Amino acid sequence: MSQLTIYQDSYINATILSNRFIDEYMTDANDAQLKVYLYTVRMMSANLETSVSDIADRFNYTEKDVLRAFKYWQSKGLMELDYDGDGNLCGIHLKNLCRSDSVSPSVESTHNLQSPKVFSETERKAAEPNTEAENKAAVIPVKPSYTPSMVRDFKSSRTSSESGIDIFYLAEEYRKKPLSPSDIGTIIYICDELGFSDELFDHLLQTCASRNKSDFRYIEKVAISWKERGITTPQEAENAPGRYDRKVYDIMRQLGKTGNTPTDKEVSYITKWTDEYGFSDEIILEACDRTVMATEKNRFQYADKILKNWKDKGVGSLGDVEDLDKAFEAAAEKNPVVIKGPGAGDNSTNRFNRFSQRTDIDFKELEKKLIKN
Repeated sequence: MSQLTIYQDSYINATILSNRFIDEYMTDANDAQLKVYLYTVRMMSANLETSVSDIADRFNYTEKDVLRAFKYWQSKGLMELDYDGDGNLCGIHLKNLCRSDSVSPSVESTHNLQSPKVFSETERKAAEPNTEAENKAAVIPVKPSYTPSMVRDFKSSRTSSESGIDIFYLAEEYRKKPLSPSDIGTIIYICDELGFSDELFDHLLQTCASRNKSDFRYIEKVAISWKERGITTPQEAENAPGRYDRKVYDIMRQLGKTGNTPTDKEVSYITKWTDEYGFSDEIILEACDRTVMATEKNRFQYADKILKNWKDKGVGSLGDVEDLDKAFEAAAEKNPVVIKGPGAGDNSTNRFNRFSQRTDIDFKELEKKLIKN
């Protein structure tokens, strides 16, 4: 018998997106990064070619915006960028999110895909948690969809709260605006399902406010992180590794890195400026201001060069910085820089330049004569 040709009336014109991308990566990405990634997935699904300029034109971005988005997803482990011999981008390899080895090290899977393994009693005891924090850690409960009756029941149960803290009023004070039904649901989830005490919830709001974060999606993400790490008191949250004080986030914001959790490299720069160089916050922020005005990329490296130069010159205050500026301006006036255009060279051999030119003209006197005439 001959082979059969299988066909249908129509085909689904759709792009499949991994749930893992939605759950673990979408929250932290900005508008440009999301659009670039989704469009890249769409083009790959249709087996179509595109280019940086095409994507930039489609979404009204610059080509630099598109390249920055690609590099962001590369840093997250979701794609690999291929370059030709001249260093030009020539290919994009989208990683398979269904594979555990394609996810960045910072993201841990909550699913075990291996077959169950039988452990001996010795192995079982060795594998048991041996720290207080590990014993406190628990499976994160699923966030329910809160109905009006569930909200009323929770609020009525709050009337007997021993702390006397109105968590809803507290949240509105931090956010400086009324709570939406979604916000109220998140508060109930954090306090009821995640088991946050009123004091820990208050500290959670303080921590997020110190990072200039008031969005409840971010607050919920931090709360889940604390729950996973077994944090149950404000003191444990303060001492938890990986927590950065407000200074770090102020510097990040000053360099235009709002909404980002600092990387280890970025924190090492900030630690160098504060501990090794010994600079005050105001000096570091001044260097950040100058960096932002001078460049759009590699800002940490640029700011580090400014601060190293100031350290080498003994800067200890903003007054010292002003003195350096004045000295630089004075030197520039004495030795002005001559900027030559394309093709400009030494014209000393030109017949016009060899002509003995007058340098004793009184331009003010000449101006008076022209006005009289």
